[in-house]
Amino acid sequence: MATWEDVRRFALALPETGERISRGNRQWRVKDKLFVWERPLRRPDLQALGDAAPDGPILGARVEHLVAKEAILADPSGVYFTTPHFDGYPAVLVKLEEIAAEDLEELVIEAWLARAPAKLAKAFPPPAPGPES
Repeated sequence: MATWEDVRRFALALPETGERISRGNRQWRVKDKLFVWERPLRRPDLQALGDAAPDGPILGARVEHLVAKEAILADPSGVYFTTPHFDGYPAVLVKLEEIAAEDLEELVIEAWLARAPAKLAKAFPPPAPGPES
């Protein structure tokens, strides 16, 4: 079970990432571009999801493009979902308490890569140190 502390730890470990609060919810940004955020379900979301609306904390995460979004949403775990609010937008919602920590870390890194400036993303991850001579 992942927590907001896990999200914070994974996000802030990435280069040039900051955390802020907006409308009472946590957001993580790279170079002022939002890549993961706390996203409580709103009334229209609850209406659209009906009985399938999850309880618990919800994480929003940017993805590279809509094809990537569809691939993530096809995951059979049921951890990832969307609402009509995000139709046509490259982002997924995540049931935070149901995602494994290693999957969360991968999602956060991929979200960061989708939003980081090209030069910064290209330099990530840093090259592994070579053997000492």
